[in-house]
Amino acid sequence: MSVLICGSLAYDTITVFPGRFKNEILPDKVHILNVSFLVPEMRREFGGCAGNIAYNLQALGVPALPMGTVGRDFGVYAAWMDRHGISRKHVRELPDCFTAQATIITDLDDNQITAFHPGAMNQAHAQDVPKRGIKLGTVSPDGKEGMTLHARQFADADIPFLFDPGQGLPMFSGDELKRFVTLASYVAVNDYESELLMKRTGWSLKQMAQRVDALVVTRGDKGSRIYARNKVHDVPCARAESPSDPTGCGDAYRGGLLYGIFNGLDWDTTGRIAALLGAIKIEQPGTQNHVFTPESFRARFKKEFRYDFR
Repeated sequence: MSVLICGSLAYDTITVFPGRFKNEILPDKVHILNVSFLVPEMRREFGGCAGNIAYNLQALGVPALPMGTVGRDFGVYAAWMDRHGISRKHVRELPDCFTAQATIITDLDDNQITAFHPGAMNQAHAQDVPKRGIKLGTVSPDGKEGMTLHARQFADADIPFLFDPGQGLPMFSGDELKRFVTLASYVAVNDYESELLMKRTGWSLKQMAQRVDALVVTRGDKGSRIYARNKVHDVPCARAESPSDPTGCGDAYRGGLLYGIFNGLDWDTTGRIAALLGAIKIEQPGTQNHVFTPESFRARFKKEFRYDFR
């Protein structure tokens, strides 16, 4: 039995401008803006929510099946997945599209300009959720039609799934979000997304928590809060030894959530596994460059939280 992770697979091209945008953009000329930034520092990372979550879950020893649509330029990413033992069974290549990709320019004040091309991601609805061999699923940011379709298919197949709207949340109306919450077994959002979700649906966190087995809200350096079975679990942050890059931390956290749910662990332990995965990710730049084994992770967990998990 596996975890099916429906979501995006994308390239992230990250560049650094060794100056400040405010010194290059004239406020009285923004109506005729035409600027160019020399970016001597650049790196290209493998990303996308499905890819990131699968990377973390697979490293913990749980069979992860990312499901998404990619383009004709996916070859390098495919080789990366093969090298790390991540299945491409449900990754569909579309020859007439590019793989989704974000191009990011960051200045010395940590301001960012991002261009995102969804490409093949917008065709996510071309694939269906398999009805066999799946114990647990997740609906993460993807094409709008794909997210809607896959949530309904998980529910129709009686497969519990985590609704993880992330940056895709603004695409949906209040009624559409209510439908997702009603169909899902679990919901995971950060604190900003939780506020937006409440505003769009008109439901309080308590009301949403009553409709799912668990509602998870991450709160940055304040840890996370899990609402489950009329009980609130406050989960502390795990210590990062040398913080480097928070990008992908949320996806790593969700990999930990799925691990705990898949293995039937209690919520306090599940939350701590998720928190430690996030801390390990923060220690490396990029979203899939941190390395660990199930054994090294368990040892660090025991050292961090003073107990072990099965």
